Amino acid sequence: MDALDLARWQFGITTVYHFIFVPLTIGLSLLVAIMQTIAVRAKDPVKADSWTRITKFFGSMLIVNFGIGIATGIVQEFQFGMNWSEYSRFMGDIFGAPLALEGLAAFFMESTFLGLWIFGWNRLPKGLHLLTIWMVAIGTTLSAYFIIAANSFMQHPVAAVFNPETGRAELDPAQGGIFALLTNVTTLAAFPHVIAGAWLVAGCFVTGIAAWHMVKNHKRAEDQTLSGEEQAAAGHLAKNVWRPATRFGVLVMVLSAVGLLASGDFQGKLMFEQQPMKMASAEALCHTETGASFSILSVAGPRAFSQDCTDISHIIEIPYVTSILATNDPNATLKGVTELNAEYKEKFGATAVDASGKTVDVDYRPNLFVTYWSFRLMIGFAIFSGILAVWAFWVTRGKGEKARTSGSTWFARFALFAIPMPFIANAFGWIFTEMGRQPWIVAPSPTGDPLVRLLTMQGVSGHEGWQVIVSLVVFTLLYGVLAVVWYYLMRNQARKDIKTPRSLSVKESAAPADIDTPTISFGY
Repeated sequence: MDALDLARWQFGITTVYHFIFVPLTIGLSLLVAIMQTIAVRAKDPVKADSWTRITKFFGSMLIVNFGIGIATGIVQEFQFGMNWSEYSRFMGDIFGAPLALEGLAAFFMESTFLGLWIFGWNRLPKGLHLLTIWMVAIGTTLSAYFIIAANSFMQHPVAAVFNPETGRAELDPAQGGIFALLTNVTTLAAFPHVIAGAWLVAGCFVTGIAAWHMVKNHKRAEDQTLSGEEQAAAGHLAKNVWRPATRFGVLVMVLSAVGLLASGDFQGKLMFEQQPMKMASAEALCHTETGASFSILSVAGPRAFSQDCTDISHIIEIPYVTSILATNDPNATLKGVTELNAEYKEKFGATAVDASGKTVDVDYRPNLFVTYWSFRLMIGFAIFSGILAVWAFWVTRGKGEKARTSGSTWFARFALFAIPMPFIANAFGWIFTEMGRQPWIVAPSPTGDPLVRLLTMQGVSGHEGWQVIVSLVVFTLLYGVLAVVWYYLMRNQARKDIKTPRSLSVKESAAPADIDTPTISFGY
């Protein structure tokens, strides 16, 4: 492989790895803030104690995840100067603005307030301490917005013009400048989809862990070999701590599913307008069709592993659905990959000069296999969260004295099995987004300056292949070690049960001090 392919592999590996931590931090920071709000507002001391324990339990894992996310995120920005210096030279004046805002505003805000939240327990007034975790949640969401704004410029450049004197793209005040950049319609479409995906990750994470503990304590409560006090303590944890946490996670998953469907539909229609090649490839729509079908399953020969669309056969498909998804019109005509490739060659040229100065042929089709299957795997892996939500809701049905907990081993196993599924779905979503844009690193806008565009092969640095191999191997090994450390810390923290209060018979009139709510613990 040459330096271009190696640089793409390195960026892909580090990006997918970093995005393991990002959605969990975004979603879990909000969920922890809501958990603590419930605890602070609760009038019943037992309820307040339960939710405080839940807050600290999941807050400890948020801290670990946040820390490793920072370490891996810094590498992401370094790569623009390391392996993609030509891209940085051409787009840096525009692309750097939202990245700077993310670092100077959102990142420092979330880091500062997370520190205040960690060390402010029993030191800050309750209301002020609660505000700190809400500021963390706002900060992580703002970080996501600025990063998505930067990425959306790569998908659909706005408010930019090409300066022939400098050979660079520049923000154009006449088109709205930085405000137009931050309100790019692609950003407004992608942001709620990413945030809803983060909520799904966090909701499934909370539900999976809480459900496992609920089942464990339910079994302990029925274990006749334990003392009556131990059985009562386990029953209390199952019903008053882990069941509410499980149902809370289910509610979050349901809300996120609604958000994902609504935002995904809007974003899909927008992509059919802005990047029709990406969406045609996602459906393996090789030729222009009227009333295009949605492919459930397609098979192809080895040529489809690159850009060749000639030997693809649709095995299972639903008539008219792709046209409906694209335009809401079942009889809409959608351009196919072959026709779009010919159109782009005529519009942008059949050849281009790469970063080294060589003139090479250009194929405007992305990798069909990766684009097609990453889109389906994104949806497929998310379905496991839906199954968990329905199952968890059913086994915890009832209210008051009739509220149920479950001792099903199969349910506990599935709950743990489902935890990584939305992580994987999010990863495939980003793989689809970035691979489907190829061969562009900055896709041309249908309505903007046609010169504000850049092929991926034109954005890479002029390194030798062995230089990129060295950094690729180093980062992969380092990230492998960090993955082991992260998993060890998160697993240890997740396996810890919440200690039962000394008094289980606290009445509403009892003072909160009668309950020995523990301090926050760290996983390291």
